[in-house]
Formats: sequence, C-alpha cells, structure tokens
Amino acid sequence: MTGKTRTTIRCLSPFDFALSVMIFSDGDPQIRRYDNGKFWQLIRVDGQLLLTTVTSAGTVEEPKLIVNLESDSSIRKSVVGEATGTAAFIFNLTFDLESFYRQVRRDPVIAELTCKLRGLRSPATATVFEALIDSIVEQQISLNVANKMEKRLTKEFGEKLVLGKETYYAYPEPNELASASISKLRDCGLSRRKGEFIKHISMMAEEGKLDLEGLKDHENTENIAAELDQIPGVGVWTAEMTIVRGMHRMEAFPADDIGLRRVIARYYRDGKEVTSEEARKIARSWGTWKGLAGFYLIMADALDIQTNQRTA
Repeated sequence: MTGKTRTTIRCLSPFDFALSVMIFSDGDPQIRRYDNGKFWQLIRVDGQLLLTTVTSAGTVEEPKLIVNLESDSSIRKSVVGEATGTAAFIFNLTFDLESFYRQVRRDPVIAELTCKLRGLRSPATATVFEALIDSIVEQQISLNVANKMEKRLTKEFGEKLVLGKETYYAYPEPNELASASISKLRDCGLSRRKGEFIKHISMMAEEGKLDLEGLKDHENTENIAAELDQIPGVGVWTAEMTIVRGMHRMEAFPADDIGLRRVIARYYRDGKEVTSEEARKIARSWGTWKGLAGFYLIMADALDIQTNQRTA
C-alpha cells in the first residue's frame, strides 16, 4: 500500500525557485536532484520516509510551491504538516530577502548582484547533523570529490524507499553511522581520521550527548560556533559551514573557505588573491547577512555574471 498527498506552500517574496535549486541540477536522482522544473528529495518525518517532490506554481514576486509526498504506506495529516515544514526550512521560505537587500545596498558589487539574482535563496540541509557530517567530509578536498563520498555514504548507510521500479535513499541517521565500521566508512573514500570523527560524532548524537538540532535555539551564533568547535574533528571552518548550511544563520561567514575567497577575489580584487582576514574585512559591509552575500557571490561566479562595479 502506498500513500500520496499534495499540498501548497506560499512564501515571502521574492523567491526564484529555479535559481535557488539549480545547484542540485547535477545531483544523484536517487538522493536529491533538480531537473525539468522539479526538485525531489527523500526526507524522514516521524520515522516515515517520504519522497518529497517540489515544483513552482507561482512567480518570483508571487511565489507558490506545490509539494507532492509519496511513501510506501499511508501518510498521516500530522506527517504532512511536518514534511511541509521541512520543505519550507530547506528552501528558507520564511526569510525576508528584502531586509537582506536593504542591508547590502551600500556595497555596489553585492547590490548589483542582488538585482541580477533577485529571489535567490540559500538552500539548507534538512538537519544540522547532515550539515555537520558533510562539512567534515569536505574538509581540505575538492567539492567534486567530496560530493562523490557523500553519495556513497548515503547509499551505503542511509535507509531506502522503493516506489515502483525506483529506489531512493535518505541521508543516514546518527544511529546508522554510529554502528558503521571504520573500514566501511573508508570504503566510501574517507580517510581513517575523518571516519573516526564521523563515527564519534554519530555516537554522541545517538547517545544524546550532542543535541545538534537544539543548537538552532541558541541566540548567539558565536556561542554555537564555539560549542561546535569543541567537538573532535570540528574546527572554525567546519563550524561556520555547519551553521550556514544547517541552521540558516547567515551571519556566519566561512572566510577560510578557498572557494569563497576565490570569488571574493574575482569580484572585489580583479582576481588578486585575498587572505581570510581581507575577506572578513570586505564582508563587514554586508552586516548580519555575510553568509548569504557569500552565497550570492558563489552563484554569480557559477553563472559567470559580470558586474560593472569594483571596490578597492
């Protein structure tokens, strides 16, 4: 017996759905992908796996999303509500983009990019745990290589849902990675040290010694970063990436990220290399939305958007 249901989400404008999910265009269709106007991902709500498919039924200025849920069993109304909330969190639908645009309008580069990328929102992972584990995987290696490892981890340890002839995989839960052997983690391409860190973090989360979702409720982002930094295998960069990706805390700014510094160099220094400290100095004018401004720069670079502005 399978269950199917459909619901509608209205969100704050502006929101360009296609632009915001295009980063998933090369995603694995069994895990998460955007193709031909449709985004899909397997999520877990109250123990039930749901293939969540999202399409746009509105415009950038009057955005509306259609969410289709499908499972191998009937879907309760309470689950529909939670799944809709998860989708809204992933796409950051309640964030007021206009407040960000007003804050950065004095920076000529970002101000121009916000016009050209109007409605772009930064997607998040469904859980903080996923953001933290992915950030550890991506430490000091290329994003392309890291993405391959993340796909292997998901397919090796994540729970799967079979619908008809298709199989989909959910991101592994803490208990699934906690019980994994180091050799199995290494088979996914991880170094021994990263495997040990991931297993230890997963065990802490599974045993209730690490409440990652609870960190979302902390008011001070710096305190969250400091708490994450105490976890073995987590440094400043990993903590900042986790905060931006898994919590939508856009005041966090991973200035040590090589890719981010490269795009800052492109748009602010005519390609001349910038240090982490220089990147932080440039980001000061972005106020409390440093992380989101950085995402706009990354997307502008990916789309090869040119600007008429430069700053010294």
